[in-house]
Amino acid sequence: MPQPTTPEPAATTATAAAAAAKGTSGPASTTGAGRASGTGSTSGTSSTSGATRASRAAKAPGTAPETAPRTAKPRRRQARGERRIAQLLEAAANVFCSSGYTAASTNAIAREAGVSPGTLYQFFPNKEAIAVELGGRLLGQWRDSHGAALTAANLNLPLDELLDAVLDPLFAFNHENPAFAVLMHGPDIPGQITQEFNALHAGLLTRIEEIIAGYLPDAPPAELSRTAATIFAIFKAGLDLVLTHEGEERQAYIAEVKKVMFGYLNPIVGEAVIATTERRNAAPGSH
Repeated sequence: MPQPTTPEPAATTATAAAAAAKGTSGPASTTGAGRASGTGSTSGTSSTSGATRASRAAKAPGTAPETAPRTAKPRRRQARGERRIAQLLEAAANVFCSSGYTAASTNAIAREAGVSPGTLYQFFPNKEAIAVELGGRLLGQWRDSHGAALTAANLNLPLDELLDAVLDPLFAFNHENPAFAVLMHGPDIPGQITQEFNALHAGLLTRIEEIIAGYLPDAPPAELSRTAATIFAIFKAGLDLVLTHEGEERQAYIAEVKKVMFGYLNPIVGEAVIATTERRNAAPGSH
């Protein structure tokens, strides 16, 4: 008896679906169970024909190479998604700076990014979510700036050089990221950003107190706290001046802020900085 003709894969799938819909098993060769078990007179032929065709196709000359693993596509999608998020955050920073956080809208951010609002909503449900993500990233960079500025190596410098080493990266960060000031100090900012900034501010004051205490070990805690708060207030006021100017004028205001800071700190820690530096340089292994 001649063997039945094996249907092509699309026809096989359609036959199986029709049989399943009618509640019948259909020909054994067209069901997954038949192919898996190898039962029925036609199942052997049908179950091996697909494998034979695949094997022949793999060995045939000129055939396309095997495709990349499926995991490559999610990685590519993830990379594209990260680029899209970065694009949206950059656009949000521009809109927040030009319009303020309160007046900014997701439509304006989408226009600035050159995408549709629907694309934006694939990544962020609302403006607050965008602000929280952007604020979190900026706070992380700000922490890095503090860490670079307040290293132990800088504390060995004379006071004027110490101010250069500490203040310059902080001024530079704020100038390069104007959205930071908008999100940290503007009205109607999401509470999560405010809480994180307050925690950062408290940590910075604590670090300044620790540095001052290293020069003035006998100073009472209340004096250290006042000194740290005053230093930060001078920096904040000076920063507002610096950020409203560009080019040579901005550099001139940075120099003025450093003069004010030096005039305040020199009577307090100037001699202690010299003595501490000399002591550290004279310590064994310091050279």
